[in-house]
Amino acid sequence: MSQRVIVGLSGGVDSSVAALLLKEQGFDVVGVFMKNWEEKDPNGVCTATADREDALRVADAIGIPCYTVNFTGEYMDRVFSYFLDEYKKLRTPNPDILCNTEIKFKAFLEFALGMEADRLATGHYAQLGTDGRLKLLRAKDLNKDQTYFLAGLRADQLERVLFPIGHLDKSEVRDIAGKAGLATAMKKDSTGVCFIGERNFKQFLMNFLPAQPGDIVDLTGRVLGRHDGLMYYTLGQRRGLGIGGKDFGSGESWFVVGKDMERNRLIVQQGEHEELYSTSLSCERLSFISLERPRAPFRCTAKFRYRQPDQGVTVHPLGEGCRIVFDEPQRAVTPGQWAVLYDGEECLGGGEIDSVTPVRPLPEIP
Repeated sequence: MSQRVIVGLSGGVDSSVAALLLKEQGFDVVGVFMKNWEEKDPNGVCTATADREDALRVADAIGIPCYTVNFTGEYMDRVFSYFLDEYKKLRTPNPDILCNTEIKFKAFLEFALGMEADRLATGHYAQLGTDGRLKLLRAKDLNKDQTYFLAGLRADQLERVLFPIGHLDKSEVRDIAGKAGLATAMKKDSTGVCFIGERNFKQFLMNFLPAQPGDIVDLTGRVLGRHDGLMYYTLGQRRGLGIGGKDFGSGESWFVVGKDMERNRLIVQQGEHEELYSTSLSCERLSFISLERPRAPFRCTAKFRYRQPDQGVTVHPLGEGCRIVFDEPQRAVTPGQWAVLYDGEECLGGGEIDSVTPVRPLPEIP
C-alpha cells in the first residue's frame, strides 16, 4: 500500500503543486484546508471562503479528496493571544513562526496522524536532509526560502514532514501548475502577517488594543508631534511618523530609536546613527532543531529578520538561552522578533530576541 500523505492545501499555488507532485509520485494524497481565522469583510463574506474554494478546485483537478478542519480556537489561544500580549509589552512579535510551531506542525500534524497518515506535507520552501541526523536546509530558491519561519520546529516534528517543492524555483512551481491546468497557477502570493494580510496594520491592531496617544520627541526632549500609541511603532521605523515635513534639523529622515514607557513618549532621531545599532542580543530560550545544545561558544551566521542577509555571529550558550555577539553592528534588531541561526545551508534553530546591547545607549531625555 502507498503511504498516505495529508497535504495542507491553502488555496495557493505552492501547496497546490506540492499535492500534485506527491500524487504523481504515487502517494495516497488527501488535501486538508485549514481554517485558522474567523473574519468577514464589509460585505459579510468570510475572507477564507475564496481560498477554500480554490483548494477544492485544485483537489478536484488533481483527483484527491479535500476536507476542511477548523483550528480557529487553537489559533486564538496559541497564536493571536500571544501576538496581543507581546504588543501590550511594546515588543514586536513574529506570529508566523508561532503559527508553524503551534498550529501547522503541532495541532495540524496531530490531526494528520489521527487520520492514519504517514506524513504531513506543506508548500513551504525548505528542504530536509540527513547526515547522521535530520537537517532543515534552505530551499533551492533562496528568494523564497522559508526556513526562517520554521526555525522553532524540532526534529521529531520534521521526521513526519515533507516539503515537496523545496527543490524548485518559484517560476518552476508556477510552470508546473500552469501545465497541469490548476486554478491557482497565476494566483498572487499572500503577503503580510498571516491573519492581517495586506490590510493597514495599525488600523487592524487598533481594533483589539486601545490607543494611548502621546508625544514624539527627539533626543533633546523637543516635542515634534504626536504618536497614536507606542505599540504601533517599531525600532527603525521611518514611515508613518507624521513628522517628515519638519523644516528644522539636518533634513534627513526621522527614525524610531526608542520608547519611553514611563512617560508614554516615542523617541526619534534624524538620520541613522549609532543609537539605532546594536552589538549583541540575548535570548532567554534558544531551541535547536536536531543539534545537541552546545555548551561552548560557537561561530555561525544569523538572521534577525526574514529578508536580511546572513550575518556573522558568535553564540555564547547561557543555560536554556544565549547571548549572540555580532561581527558587525546590526541595525534595528528588535525584541520580540527571532534570531535564527545557520551553518551554511542548514538552519540550526533560533529563539525570540529578549534584549539588545546598543552601540550607544539613549541619553537621559528631559
